[in-house]
Amino acid sequence: PVVVDVPHSGRRYPRGFVSASRLPLRGLRRSEDAYVDRLFAQSVALGAPLLVAHFPRAYLDVNREPYELDPRMFDGRLPGFANTRTARVASGLGTIPRLVGEGLDIYDRPLLVEEAAARIAALYIPYHEALICLIDDIRRRWGRMLLVDCHSMPSHLLGPKPEKIDADIVLGDRFGASAEPWLIELMAEELRARGYRVARNKPYAGGFITEHYGRPASGVHVVQIEINRALYLDERHIEKTAGFEPLAGDLGALCETLAAAVSQRFSGRMAAE
Repeated sequence: PVVVDVPHSGRRYPRGFVSASRLPLRGLRRSEDAYVDRLFAQSVALGAPLLVAHFPRAYLDVNREPYELDPRMFDGRLPGFANTRTARVASGLGTIPRLVGEGLDIYDRPLLVEEAAARIAALYIPYHEALICLIDDIRRRWGRMLLVDCHSMPSHLLGPKPEKIDADIVLGDRFGASAEPWLIELMAEELRARGYRVARNKPYAGGFITEHYGRPASGVHVVQIEINRALYLDERHIEKTAGFEPLAGDLGALCETLAAAVSQRFSGRMAAE
C-alpha cells in the first residue's frame, strides 16, 4: 500500500519554452530535482507505483495549487479563483514559476493567461488525476496507504548569504498533520542506521502535495523526503557523481523496509476491523 511520486525531476524541456526564456537551458535546469526519479526507481520492483512528472518544474509545478499564479507575469486578467497571494507566489515559485532557484527571472516578456491555462489543463490536471486514481485504488484495497513525495534540495539555502543545510535528508509530515508519527520515525531510523543525518520538518515540512493529500484520519498518509544534492550530484554541472549509486541502493533499502512495515501494519488493522 505504497505510492512513490516525483513531481520535480522532469528533464523534457519544450523547445518553445527554452527559446522564449531569457536563460540558457542549464540555467533553467537549476530548479530540477535532478535524477530523483532514478534514485527511487527500485520502488517499482517492490510493487510500489512510481509517478513521475517528465515536464520540468520551471515550466509547470505540480506541487502547487492548480492556479497559484503571479498576476505580474501575465498579459490579461487571471480568473477570479486564482490564488495570487500565497508566499510561494510572492517568492516567484507559483504553479507557473517566475524565477528559477537562484532568483533569476525565466521570462523577458509577459505570458498570455491562456498559455498558463493551457499548461495547467495539459499537464497539471492529468498528473493529479493519475495521483488521485492511485491513492483511491490502493486505499480501496487496503483501507490505508502511504504516499512518499520525493524531492532533492540544494546543499545551501539561497539568499544574500547562502547557508549550508546541516542535514543529508529532511523528512516532512507537516509537523505530524500528514502522517502518523511511526511512519516518519521508521524512515528516520532506517536512514540514520545507514549513516545519514536526518532532520524533520525543518527547513522543509512538505508542500502542496503533502498538505493536500495527507489525511491520516481518512487513511491517506503522506511523507515528503528531501535529499541533499551534494550526496549524489555535481550541482554546478547537474551531473551524477560517484555518490549516486550508493545513495540509490540505500533508498531502495528504505523503500523495501517501508513496504514491508506498512503492509504488515495496515493489513493487521484490516484484520482487526
